[in-house]
Formats: sequence, C-alpha cells, structure tokens
Amino acid sequence: MRGMSIENLSAGFGGFTAIRDITLTIVPNKVTAIIGPSGSGKSTLLRCLNRMHEEVRGAWMRGRVLLDGEDIDAPEVDPVQVRRRVGMVFQRPNPFPTMSIFDNVAAGLRLGHWGRVPDLEERVERSLRQAALWDEVKDKLHEPGTALSGGQQQRLCIARALAVEPEVLLMDEPASALDPIATLRIEDLMRELAQTYTIIVVTHNMQQAARVSDYTAFLMMGEDRAGVLVEYGPTEQIFTNPKDKRTEDYITGRFG
Repeated sequence: MRGMSIENLSAGFGGFTAIRDITLTIVPNKVTAIIGPSGSGKSTLLRCLNRMHEEVRGAWMRGRVLLDGEDIDAPEVDPVQVRRRVGMVFQRPNPFPTMSIFDNVAAGLRLGHWGRVPDLEERVERSLRQAALWDEVKDKLHEPGTALSGGQQQRLCIARALAVEPEVLLMDEPASALDPIATLRIEDLMRELAQTYTIIVVTHNMQQAARVSDYTAFLMMGEDRAGVLVEYGPTEQIFTNPKDKRTEDYITGRFG
C-alpha cells in the first residue's frame, strides 16, 4: 500500500484561504494526528482528503491529494468512490436517527451494492466487532442507534465507516464531545484500528495526540491567516524535541 500524500495543497472559501501550500506524506497503517490552534485549517485539511470540502458552497482547492498514487480530484474520479476508500467520523456522533443499530452499519453497504448484500449480517457483525461495540449491542441490533450512549453512538459511527472497508479513516475530534471513559475507549480503538487502517485524526487535546498517534502534523496561521504546516514528524520527536520553536511554544501552552 502506497498510502496517501498531500502535495502543495491550498484550499478555502471564496476569497478566504484556509490552508496554504501544505505538503506531507501520510504513513500507511499508522495514526497521524493533526494539531494546531483554532482557525489553523485542521478540519479543512481533513475534509480535502475525501472531497468533503467541495460540498461547501464557494469552496475551492489547489494542489493534489494522492491515494495509492491516484489524484483523488482528477475529473474522472468519482467522489463517492473516494469517500468509500477514505471514510470519515465527525466530531459529534451522528447515527441516522430513523435507523436501527443494524441498519446504521448496513447503510453504506446497501448503498454501494444497490440494496442487495449477500453477506450483510456477517459484515455488520464484523464492523461492530472492529469498533469494539458488538458485545454491547448484539442483543439489541434492531433498537434505534440514537438510544445508545454518546460513546457508543460514536463507535457505531466508526462501525458504519468501517463497514465499506475503507483504506483510510479520517476522524475530526472524535472524542471532544465524550466523557473521559468514553474518550479512552475511542483512543484504544484508534490504536487497534491502525493495525488494519491508516488513521488521520484532528485533535485539540495535546495529551491525546501524544498518546494515540505515531506521527504529528502541527498547523498554525500564517501572517495572511491561512493555515500552514509548521512541522511534521514522529510524534515522540514533535513532543520531546521539536525542530521549530513555534511547535514547542504551542505544545507547552505558551500560545494557542
């Protein structure tokens, strides 16, 4: 697997530039954390990686995002297929409110197979097991997904993303709305999933980034208020021996 790489990526909305000239290579089957102050373009960068950014009116993007060497923004590339290969979990759990736990996980599979999935039950169970949720919901699969706790709902959304077997999983502050115990479950889950998937997570929590990630990218606003990449490297190096003083100042709480 060649993984994902980002080349000279700039993006924004109308006349506003949210991120500017970002280049980095995502290491496959590792957890990469994206950190930085509010407004530095972390979520915009994440949404460019599966073409969610283009869904916003006035959005634009320049540069390239390559997945296994293929430009995901090439005219002939179907954005629906990109989002199947690059799944996304949002900040707040968003199970489909009118669907059961089972149907939430099965939704993407049914859409991709035009409704008919021969091994649907097996794939739903596998996804719930991968999301460390099966034992908690196996006896209530036909109850509403919204009846679960916040942490369980987030793991349900992770199971839904995993069901279509993506290569990369994007996570936008997936634990920011959860209590400490549920947060720990999500962090443990990220480490487990990295054995199979490439994980890219945006987080404001420095301790979380240090705990769960293998690599860290630090963004901050430049003079034109566009987010720029200050430093990228192994997490241990970023947190213990950063090369840029701005990284050290942010991690130690001197600004941000």
